[in-house]
Amino acid sequence: MHELGIMYHVVEQVLNVVNSNQLSEVEAIVLQVGELSSVVPRYLHACFPASVDGTMLENTKLEVEILTANGICGGCGKVYPLLEHGKVCPECQSEEFEMISGGEFYLKEIRAC
Repeated sequence: MHELGIMYHVVEQVLNVVNSNQLSEVEAIVLQVGELSSVVPRYLHACFPASVDGTMLENTKLEVEILTANGICGGCGKVYPLLEHGKVCPECQSEEFEMISGGEFYLKEIRAC
C-alpha cells in the first residue's frame, strides 16, 4: 500500500506551507485523484490518521475529489468518459483512444482557519 507513503509526503508538504505562512489551524486538505491513477482513495482515507498523528493536523479533515478519466477517440476525435463507455468510443465504436485526464494526483487545496 503506497498510499501511506503518499500521505506522509502530502502531510509534509502541507506542514511546510503551514510553517512558511504561520498558520495556526488547517480545517481541510483537499486532494484530487484521477479514476485511473494508481492511488486508491479509500486507502488515502485509511492512512490519513496515521500520517497526521502527533502533528498540528490531527483535527484536519481529508477530502478527496475523483477526477473523471476522459479520452479522445483516435478515430473521430470525440472526447468521452473512458470508464463509463468501457474505453469504446460512443460515437464511432473505435477502441483507439488517448487518455487526456484521469491519471492525476493533485494537492488541490489547503483550507486554513
